Amino acid sequence: MNRLFTGLQVALLAVTVTAGANAAVPPLLPAVATVHIKDFKYHLPDLTVHVGDRVTFINDDDEAHTVTATDKSFDSEGLDTAGTWQHVFTKPGTHHYFCELHPYMKATIVVLPAAAK
Repeated sequence: MNRLFTGLQVALLAVTVTAGANAAVPPLLPAVATVHIKDFKYHLPDLTVHVGDRVTFINDDDEAHTVTATDKSFDSEGLDTAGTWQHVFTKPGTHHYFCELHPYMKATIVVLPAAAK
């Protein structure tokens, strides 16, 4: 069955598709540090931040990677090429993480108590 769309239906469809495409990519919020994933390594393999700090992870590799805490307290799930993920650290301590797809990729973030203001 052929169906002709009215101008209004086409306009509504375009708005819906555009809104859906834009909604899939949340904006990046300000972060205290950015960890780049390149050449199957986390660049900033040892990082120190404070409770409440946000860290951005960016996959600059041609392969998918994850940012997964060894204790499973955080997990980015799969980040494709140019994929980004942010995490706010809420507990002080030493947080070891790795890539679930490439377990030899490892790094550490030390989270200190919140900075005095």
